Amino acid sequence: MAESPHAFAGTADQHALAAYEAFAPHYDAFTAHHDYAAWTTTLESLARAHGLQGRRLLDVACGTGKSFLPFLDRGYEVTACDLSPQMVALAAAKAGDRARLEVHDMRALPVVGAFDLVCCLDDSVNYALGADELEATFAGFARNLAPGGVVVFDANSLFAYRTFFASMTVLAGDDRVLIWEGHARRDFAAGALAQATLEALERGPDGNWRRGRSTHHQRHHPRATVEAALRRAGLRAVAVHGMRLDGSTTDDFDELGNSKAVYVARASAPEQ
Repeated sequence: MAESPHAFAGTADQHALAAYEAFAPHYDAFTAHHDYAAWTTTLESLARAHGLQGRRLLDVACGTGKSFLPFLDRGYEVTACDLSPQMVALAAAKAGDRARLEVHDMRALPVVGAFDLVCCLDDSVNYALGADELEATFAGFARNLAPGGVVVFDANSLFAYRTFFASMTVLAGDDRVLIWEGHARRDFAAGALAQATLEALERGPDGNWRRGRSTHHQRHHPRATVEAALRRAGLRAVAVHGMRLDGSTTDDFDELGNSKAVYVARASAPEQ
């Protein structure tokens, strides 16, 4: 495999790895209310509207597999990766031999194949905290695109950081309580850094409760920043849609009216 020219191996750069290794056992419970089948159908339709033809998928930052399982069911040939070995293990257990799973940091993604569709969902790109990391992530997408391929990814909006990342959410069950606490301000600024913590309380087989904690750092990436990083990586945004809280999309993206931006990108045309 060809290696990326970028490397992000320092301890300070591994905040997402630490967060998701701790989050992995609780991720499916935390996202149980998300309808991935409907959401990915919507995203696939956006990709096909902008030229997607084939059914070879690379799912980058795949988590526990919830984002690629619907594609498998729709007949896609799937390769998926995540930087967290625990997340990859959970995804592999669900997929069995129907998908190829690997451990990779999206900021240093090697060539793992040639894909018609490259997806990176659930605000994963917001874990790239600097412009260099964002560009390196997009360059990895570009390295893995087949001719005519399409990239689809989402990014959190200012609305998301001023609401979900500025409030507390509690999911309580008989044997597990998950507490998401966002530490952003209600006047969170464009391009700023956000932090949130997820505390997990679990009742063990002995009846005693145990506590786990993960810390999440994200950068808000304004549209201009994203589109500039795409260009430097050899990609171009062919569409930017807004996403509502119910998973439906809008034709245009509004930082304060949508929870996420959904980007559709393709390889830049070669210069003449």
